[in-house]
Amino acid sequence: MGDRDNQRRGDSISFGPFRLIAAERLLRRGDEPVQLGGRALDILITLIERAGDIVSREELISHVWPDVTVEEANLRVHIANLRKALGDGRDGARYIANVPGRGYCFVAPVQPSTQRALSSAAIPVGGQTLPARLERMIGRDETVKTVFAEVASRRFVSIVGPGGVGKTTVALAVTHAMASDFGDAVCFVDLSAVHDGALVVPAIASAVGCINQTQDSLPRLAAFLADKRLLLVLDSCEHVLEPVALLTERLFREGISVHIMATTREALRVEGENIHMLQPLDSPRSEIGLTAVEALASPAVQLFMDRAAAGGYRHDLSDDEAPIVAGICRQLDGNPLAIEVVASRAGAYGVRGLARLINDRLILHWRGRRSHPRHQTLQVTLDWSYNLLSESEQAIFTTLSVFVGSFTLEMAQAIIGELDVLEVANVVASLVEKSLISVYQSGDASSYRLLDTTRAYAAFKLSGRGEERAIARRHALYYAERLAPIRSNILQNRNLSSYSRHVGDIRAALEWSFSTSGDASVAVALGAGAVPLFLGLSMLRECRLWCQQTLRTLCDEDRGTTLELGLQLSLAISSIYVHGNSDEVGTALEHGLSLADSLGDSEHQLHLLAGLNLFRTRLADFGGALAAAERYFAVAKKVGRPREIVAAEWMLGASYHLIGNQASAQHNYETGFARAASAGISQIHSYGYNHQVRALIGDARTLWLRGFPDRAARRARQGIEVAERQNHPVSLCICLLYAVPVFLWRGDQLIAEDLIERLIACAGKHSLAPYYAGGLGLRGELMLARGETMHGVEALRTALSTLQDERQYILSFAFSRALAEGLTRSGHLAEANTIIDALVTDASHGSGTFELPNLLRVQSEVLLAAAPANWQTAEASLISSLASAREQSALSWELRSAIALCRLWVDRGRADEARRLLVELYERFTEGFGTADLSGAERQLRALGVRLPLC
Repeated sequence: MGDRDNQRRGDSISFGPFRLIAAERLLRRGDEPVQLGGRALDILITLIERAGDIVSREELISHVWPDVTVEEANLRVHIANLRKALGDGRDGARYIANVPGRGYCFVAPVQPSTQRALSSAAIPVGGQTLPARLERMIGRDETVKTVFAEVASRRFVSIVGPGGVGKTTVALAVTHAMASDFGDAVCFVDLSAVHDGALVVPAIASAVGCINQTQDSLPRLAAFLADKRLLLVLDSCEHVLEPVALLTERLFREGISVHIMATTREALRVEGENIHMLQPLDSPRSEIGLTAVEALASPAVQLFMDRAAAGGYRHDLSDDEAPIVAGICRQLDGNPLAIEVVASRAGAYGVRGLARLINDRLILHWRGRRSHPRHQTLQVTLDWSYNLLSESEQAIFTTLSVFVGSFTLEMAQAIIGELDVLEVANVVASLVEKSLISVYQSGDASSYRLLDTTRAYAAFKLSGRGEERAIARRHALYYAERLAPIRSNILQNRNLSSYSRHVGDIRAALEWSFSTSGDASVAVALGAGAVPLFLGLSMLRECRLWCQQTLRTLCDEDRGTTLELGLQLSLAISSIYVHGNSDEVGTALEHGLSLADSLGDSEHQLHLLAGLNLFRTRLADFGGALAAAERYFAVAKKVGRPREIVAAEWMLGASYHLIGNQASAQHNYETGFARAASAGISQIHSYGYNHQVRALIGDARTLWLRGFPDRAARRARQGIEVAERQNHPVSLCICLLYAVPVFLWRGDQLIAEDLIERLIACAGKHSLAPYYAGGLGLRGELMLARGETMHGVEALRTALSTLQDERQYILSFAFSRALAEGLTRSGHLAEANTIIDALVTDASHGSGTFELPNLLRVQSEVLLAAAPANWQTAEASLISSLASAREQSALSWELRSAIALCRLWVDRGRADEARRLLVELYERFTEGFGTADLSGAERQLRALGVRLPLC
């Protein structure tokens, strides 16, 4: 039967100091009954039956008032009375949580219990007193059950783990749970006060009540206990390991009914010992999108909020702060003592304030709530372990604090320097055994890590030894040398996965190297290696930051070299994707091109010209973009490699598409794809993006404009599939940003919606502000297509504001045109007219844009809405739109404008002209008859009496 069935039969349920006997409708606090009204008791029983689940208000009302109609206010009154009776919120106790908009949740741990097991009274054994267990223990119920079973079946268990992880708490809970099984023959000995190993046997002898017989004799103590059934608990053994090891091994061997449980930071390593490694409390694995309810399912977060409330923090966990609390718990490695100490300051600093302070070494000195001398502060807890180390172990332990992440023995030896690998391995193994270092196994390889709180302590101790700068320099040099292979050629594509797990250490080494106490020569070498790594891992903000730092630190000998050239290229690439089309990008590109020309470096010329093409494109200077593409083509022909010639064809195709020459664009795209196929070329990367993906999407857009909607959709899907396989955020964002319009043009709204949300998520995750704004603008266009005019206009305004700041003008034509359409539909005609007139003027007098026919069509829509009687002006705009579309070889723009013109002519009694125009255009299409524009044209033709199908 399940727990609920047991409860119905009369078993009790305990939580905190309370015991609920549902069958008797009785709630006790200790031995005293708690006075509750019948409705409040029903609510409590219902919530406890579903402890940890959210119970809606409707469900509670239906359970408690099954045949009565009541207001929700009644439920709130009874919940408030119930909380008051339980003392919810006082002294850190939390039982019933209100989940806004969803209901209530019983959040305290519950467990089946008996009167005896719930009792917190101390148990006298042999003149000693068993300490009371904690009234509220979080996240250890399963551990207690496991250790209980291990002690019962194997007789000798050591609970091993770092300081503050909760070894004593678990041991006490197990001891109390087992006490009745031993007829209260339980002996708990705290060895933390026993500093002389010779006193271990007398201390234990005294505890079991046989001091007169076994003053200092282990054989006599063993003989005394040989025929006794006893649970012997030895707490804090790590500082007297050898005498405890000898004693426990002998007692296990000779006292066949003696059960032993030890808590220690280092295993005893003796016969009969079974080690139970006590793990930290589980924290949420991911903080992205984490809700309060999800976070509170984690024991670490439960403990944090419990201790925060006890420290005066009077707020429930909100969805906004849930990821922050989860992050704090993860940073504290789920260590209960560390969580308690930090959470107790939430009332003073708030959750966000704690997140900012978490890396400060001051937290080592914050006092905790516990009365145990070793647990008053984190520093005292760690001092206990540190003082047990040898001088060599202390030196290596503090030195290893320089590693932010995991490290191998080879890495440790490189930083330590003076010892050989075997000596380092022995000391590291010893530190692992003492629970000061964690070890991780991956296949045949082992890596090690200091937990964050332990690392902060070790760094504190290192500063006291006066060796910080020397060790930090060795650490930075190690990574500078390790990154040297990718520093040598920034343009080379590599698999950087082996470096990715060292990013935290590389970042720390960079911060030290460029600091006032750092070393400029190391800083430049390290920065030159780190920049291509960050670029390759799409960590573009960091790439830009360290490019700027390294360029500022270059010595005279490094200026004008390929080192500076590579940094200028990396700065331009990272800045354009993170900081938009700023002057910084243009300056870096022009400076880089000048350097590349002077050095005769065609490789960098090609990459920089690709960057210049993209830069001019994003500024909507399509003529400048075409000029850069033509320069790229000239250099590519000179180099003579098929890969660069293919890239040149694709770049020309993109430039012709944007400038409004769709026939040439299609020709260049098809030529590039044919060349790529014959040469076996697929992936071409430069300037931080994938040329193949850009070409596939550009070709899709060109195909739609040329009148091939179905081929366009297939090409767009192909581009998206390629981008997804590359796992490259920038290429994926570029792909999605320019693929979505194809599906919007076709009228495939569901597909467009999915792609838009993926674009926004990807750009947000990787801090790609221009692409995030582009996603918002596309969402606005989709809203307009669905008739959600107000929301669409708002989204477009937000996107355009960001894009203007980022100087991402390529999208301004499309989004401003959509904004003018939205404003027209919502009656803001003056603003719509101002926007569309400016767009048409800019497009007509610039270097050209494929958007011009569509802009002229929208201009006619605005003019007609503002002055219906002056329809001739609107007609003139539509006729100009048709002419521009024909000049661009853009059949789909031509059809869209023709549909609007035919509607205008029909309203003016010119149906025959409308019919002839629309029939002529409709018959030129060979596919895509289910798309939005062609379906609209079909309906219009049927209304005009044309018999279909025509193809």
